[in-house]
Amino acid sequence: MTDVAIVDGSASDLPELMKVMTAAFDPRFGEAWTASQCLALMTMPGTRLVLARDNLLLGFALSRTIAEECELMMLGVDPTMQRRGVGGRLLKNVVASAVSEQATAIFLEVRSGNPASKLYVCSGFEKVGIRKSYYRGRGGEVFDAETYRRVLR
Repeated sequence: MTDVAIVDGSASDLPELMKVMTAAFDPRFGEAWTASQCLALMTMPGTRLVLARDNLLLGFALSRTIAEECELMMLGVDPTMQRRGVGGRLLKNVVASAVSEQATAIFLEVRSGNPASKLYVCSGFEKVGIRKSYYRGRGGEVFDAETYRRVLR
């Protein structure tokens, strides 16, 4: 992972980001965002896009800090790079940024049963709630979302 750079991204990275989004999120769960949803978020105050790159885009994180709260809106890693530390490095960057922006906590939601939950728990997040039937998959199935929080100070 020494070749991987964690850098700030912008709207110009959206086409490449969408390739990772499509690969990283199985459509049966309804978790992936569209390009227009990502772009709309990136225009909002307090939003930050961070990218993990070597020669290619390996992963991304979209977060938004408002007042004293940060929300990790989306974290995606190319499936060929999952479980190799890319997601952890992106998450550490989001946490460090939230701390520097004086946030007191970070929140996120993840589909129940998503293996990424392990990353969040190992990174100091604790489950604080469940949203029933939050995600709607391609076939009309519904999936719960778990809400996590990490207190920063």
